[in-house]
Amino acid sequence: MRRLSPLTVFVLSAFGWIIVLTGLWSQVSAWTSYPVGVLSHIALEQGAPMWVREVHFKPDNMEVDTTVAIPVPQSGGRWAEITVEASPARYAYGLPIFLALLLAARGKGRVPRAAAGYLLLLPAQAFSLSMSLLMQIVMNGQLNLRYLRVSQWQMEAIVYGYQMGSLIVPTLVPILLWLWLDHKFVSDVLVKGWRASLAPSAPPPR
Repeated sequence: MRRLSPLTVFVLSAFGWIIVLTGLWSQVSAWTSYPVGVLSHIALEQGAPMWVREVHFKPDNMEVDTTVAIPVPQSGGRWAEITVEASPARYAYGLPIFLALLLAARGKGRVPRAAAGYLLLLPAQAFSLSMSLLMQIVMNGQLNLRYLRVSQWQMEAIVYGYQMGSLIVPTLVPILLWLWLDHKFVSDVLVKGWRASLAPSAPPPR
């Protein structure tokens, strides 16, 4: 029976760890993602003070009361201020992906690298969460610049940031972070294994 290559072993192991760790993470994500909400809270108050009135924060939910008001249909000209909410864990699923890659590599010093990766992922996750909340404000504000009190380029920047934060950052950042922290394994095992798989096999003896 042909022995599996180190690259194949790594890929299978990584998928297995992702399944296991995602299940475990879903049980504790409210607490592991708590710092994400704290960073997002600070970012919103500093980056969008014209919108943020008050932030109500719990481990599993973040609610933002805004100063953005929109007219309420069929209410005799009354206006209502927008409130948006999101879970801090919504875009923090990159943590089990990062840890799965780290465990699949089976290298030394995994604990300090796991701790470093957890801390380094927090700003990226906070960015995604903040962009999600800002996008909710924009959508609830009916994309109306007068209601939102921002310029066109600011609204477009939020839309672009939301697309980055929801589609690219949550999955790409943990992979890039692992490639950086585990570069020796990547160079010695994965790259060499990939090159070996591309090399032409020797012809059978006659």
